Amino acid sequence: MTPSPRDALAARLRAAGSVFAEDEADLLLEAGDGDAVRLRSLLQRRLGGEPLEYVLGWAAFDGHRIRVTPGVFVPRARTTVVVKQAARRLSRYDRVVDLCCGAGAISVALLGRVGALDLVAVDVDPDAVEVAAENVGDRGIVVAGDLFAPLPDRFRGVVDVIAVNAPYVPTSAIAMMPTEARDHEHRVALDGGTDGLDLHRRIAAESGVWVRPGGAVVIEVSVAQAPASAELFRAAGFVVSVESDVDVDGTCVVATRPS
Repeated sequence: MTPSPRDALAARLRAAGSVFAEDEADLLLEAGDGDAVRLRSLLQRRLGGEPLEYVLGWAAFDGHRIRVTPGVFVPRARTTVVVKQAARRLSRYDRVVDLCCGAGAISVALLGRVGALDLVAVDVDPDAVEVAAENVGDRGIVVAGDLFAPLPDRFRGVVDVIAVNAPYVPTSAIAMMPTEARDHEHRVALDGGTDGLDLHRRIAAESGVWVRPGGAVVIEVSVAQAPASAELFRAAGFVVSVESDVDVDGTCVVATRPS
């Protein structure tokens, strides 16, 4: 019996090492949209080791399809721990900063969960800013710059939530990351410095200028780094907790500015 196009595609993907070959085959067939030449091109890119999200042009995140382009950090499911912890602290029209926004996945997810927000997303990578602006559209502002530097002055001291997925991989550990990350995503989106917490130090030191009393910083971190990250915020005067979501293997520090 001749295998179906889906089965034939899945067999090639499985032979190349795909763990979810059938799912990938379905997505590639959808993206090919009946065009055999396009499907062949997409398949060759995937077989060549390009991340599936770049091949498709989008990544699934919290029920949304987030547009991604080559080099831009691909949102991970574990970052939904930040979304959940931030969303429970927000109401419509609150002021939000999505710091180190990448493709804008946290922004899109918060807008979906909470509704309209006074939102500014920031990233130092101009490629990320370009695609985040496309994802956020007219529902927020996306700006390029180093952490808090490009924020509007009207946000000073009145931000309700700063949601962050800053790079936290130690420099020496990047070589041990999956090849799809280390060989394809921009290093600036991965490298957190010697212990992975260089940006956490800066964010802890500078957040108090921007977040309102009673407001919070919600920042993703690894389980191993969580105590050290939490201490950075505690030393900066925040009330701190560490929150985890076992369903997505995500961990974040929640740092609340005392009222």
